[in-house]
Amino acid sequence: MRKVYIYLLNTTADWEIGHLCAELNSRRFFKKDAEEISLKYISASKETARTMGGLAVTPDCLADDISIDEKTVLILPGADTWNDESNNKVLEKSVEILNANGTVCAICGVTVALAKKGLLDHQHHTSNGKGFLEMFVPEYKGTEFYVDSPAVADKNLITAGATGSLLWTKLIMERLNVFSEKALEAWYNYFKTGRAEYFFALMQQLGR
Repeated sequence: MRKVYIYLLNTTADWEIGHLCAELNSRRFFKKDAEEISLKYISASKETARTMGGLAVTPDCLADDISIDEKTVLILPGADTWNDESNNKVLEKSVEILNANGTVCAICGVTVALAKKGLLDHQHHTSNGKGFLEMFVPEYKGTEFYVDSPAVADKNLITAGATGSLLWTKLIMERLNVFSEKALEAWYNYFKTGRAEYFFALMQQLGR
């Protein structure tokens, strides 16, 4: 069973995880033999978090409650509040998860937090453009591993810039292996292009 944890904090960029949350929760396009997914929303406290869009979301558990092994997947959405010390615990858990060969998925400003932990120094990654990480993290040493792409997957680290949430979601779903290859390609191409042919291709994969 895959254990997927989505971190919530005040000012969470809810649109960055919109596609991912919808598909993991609804399971509408999961293949029949997909591995079971345990989906939990976590936070630094049990208080309700309010997203940038104004949604109030109550976490299921705390960052301390994350169960760590190679099947752990931690999702870290962007937010304006990543500098708060309350987020240190989940960043420490990120290090533990990567060391256990679990998966960490970070988008937008979270890449700054990971860079400060040295987690981007030796794996391919992306962020909000060349020079962005150097600007905010003087100690960042991963320039040679930076990839100028909306989203990048390297082993168990999946990163994206602010405009890369759709591709980021696709890469995460590939890692989870809960869609068939045809369903995932149709899903991604439909939401990327809006072309009807991909919508009908996706509908044909329902229940397969």
